Amino acid sequence: MRIVQLANFYGARSGGLRTAVDRWGAGYVAAGHEVVLVVPGATDHAETMPNGVHRIEVAAGRLPFSGGYRLAPARRVAGILRHLRPDALEVSDRLTLRGFGQWAHRRGIHSTMVSHERLDRLLSMAMPPPIARAMADEANRRTAVSFDTVVCTTDFAAAEFDRIGATNVAHAPLGVDLEVFDPRHADPAVGARFADDTTTLITHCGRLSPEKRADRSIEAVARLHADHRRVHLVVAGDGPCRPALERSAQGLPVTFVGHLADRQLLATLLATTEISLAPGPHETFCLSALESLASGTPVVGSRSSAVAGLVDATCGALAANSGAAFADAIEQVLELPRPERERAARRRATRYRWPDSVEAMLTVHHRPGTLNGSSRSAGELA
Repeated sequence: MRIVQLANFYGARSGGLRTAVDRWGAGYVAAGHEVVLVVPGATDHAETMPNGVHRIEVAAGRLPFSGGYRLAPARRVAGILRHLRPDALEVSDRLTLRGFGQWAHRRGIHSTMVSHERLDRLLSMAMPPPIARAMADEANRRTAVSFDTVVCTTDFAAAEFDRIGATNVAHAPLGVDLEVFDPRHADPAVGARFADDTTTLITHCGRLSPEKRADRSIEAVARLHADHRRVHLVVAGDGPCRPALERSAQGLPVTFVGHLADRQLLATLLATTEISLAPGPHETFCLSALESLASGTPVVGSRSSAVAGLVDATCGALAANSGAAFADAIEQVLELPRPERERAARRRATRYRWPDSVEAMLTVHHRPGTLNGSSRSAGELA
């Protein structure tokens, strides 16, 4: 089967979305399928990646104020798809590429939309919640009708589709690499770069964009610092909010290390830190929180996000959406014996494996539909 993946908000610093798309693609290839990933890029380019996925980059301009994202023109993408003739289409973009559900339907191609975010929550950041909800409900109805299947990674993500009575929702929780993210990778020398052994090292890992609310992590550390708690926050990530966040953190025990492209370096940082923060109130999964748990690091997350389904009182804490509440939750976690909370965090993460996630996605792609029997060879894709 030829599976084509589409994603516009996919880049070197895309975080969880890119990880999910790449891990699913590699899993499909390992299961014997042909996979083509179509994403925007600085120039037109085609290559076969080490995981066996054929990646086609479509020349696209940068989206202003997005931190470097690009948007591939839908017309160019449609032309590539006509050439590829996929058997299954997987779209990871609910905004700019959602029209490809109808495109696939007209051609008898099974189509899947992956809901990586809560549309109602995103819209509520810019308008009153009742209006945001009504607009999201209408958009979600069109999405559910256009695509054969809507995939949600958590119950939290599925809630807005359940609200409108969509009957074609499938669940496929994400996974974590339990070899890369492991407590064994803790390195005291890394911790010593930021603090001594009397200081609690805390990490905020994620893209520095408005919806991630890294400002609450800084507010929490400011509160603890004012209460004479010896803490140090390491912010691993980059994005459009970084300059403002750096200004707000002046004079506080906060270090910005930027985006860590080296996964092993990130894994070492997460395993070395004592607590990881996930303050984004709209997270539909929060892969960085799961990677922290796998590293044996408890997570303090937003009570209003999907993180509420990842952590419990043995391996972290949930907080209301304020810096003060996060500070109190950090104190709560630190009251747990460190070996116990670290073991509980790792144990929690072992419930989420990438092979299980890939299997769930392949079940979706194999659902009954009219396949087009594509016979093009991989050599024709470049």
